Amino acid sequence: MTLRATAAAAVLAATALLGLAPLAAAAPGGPVPQPEAATAENRAAATRAATAPDTLATLSRFFAREGKVSLTAAQPRIEGEAIPVNHLSPEFVAGRAGAPVARLEFLASRAVSSDGQQAALWTARTAAGWQVVNIATGDDEFRYARLGAEKLPGGTVFREPQIDAWYVTGGSRVLPLDEDAERAVGAGGTSLAAYRARVTGAYGDKLPGSPYAGRGMAGGYTEAPAGGDGAPVAAVTGGAGALALGGCGLLLLRRRRAARA
Repeated sequence: MTLRATAAAAVLAATALLGLAPLAAAAPGGPVPQPEAATAENRAAATRAATAPDTLATLSRFFAREGKVSLTAAQPRIEGEAIPVNHLSPEFVAGRAGAPVARLEFLASRAVSSDGQQAALWTARTAAGWQVVNIATGDDEFRYARLGAEKLPGGTVFREPQIDAWYVTGGSRVLPLDEDAERAVGAGGTSLAAYRARVTGAYGDKLPGSPYAGRGMAGGYTEAPAGGDGAPVAAVTGGAGALALGGCGLLLLRRRRAARA
């Protein structure tokens, strides 16, 4: 899935439409760094944001947006604990010594409506504290966390957002969790060193601060869309926001609907 930047006005309009908090990137001070780890305190704060009355009201509108369930009958609930969601780290792409392959991007809470619809609430630390910054359809975050734990217990599950690929890494190996990742590293995975070489070759000249980033591309780098899959859309129509890997703030794009492994 391609991440493509949108104008700040569009970001603010769409987040206001769903009642979500625009990320700190919209403020003069820039984005607020996320913590290095999802501590118990962070998880508790994310859960409080996800279960707040205003959030549940927003979820009702989200689940009712296509007429699958009425606004009053949606009765959304939050199931389980918020989980960390990691994305490919730009420091790793840049080859910084000791940089981990992935970094915490946000915490995800599973939301379920009365008719069985599922969504992920993305909660991040902002200048105003922990806030829900996006609602994404489906259960990708939770499904890949489970698959990663089964495939490599104790490993770190992460997403390479430029190609919408999910992996699990541990020790010196990077293993694929979906078909996009398999196309990138093979069904048997690859070494951490080989993975770094691949992502550095793909994105090394597109990091934040590069001329590529200066042209306004999302997070400093992106890949060409395949069949228009990554066209930005308003979140209320079933889109999903993303924290740009380079820390550029909230982006709006449609959740990929292709079949998953």
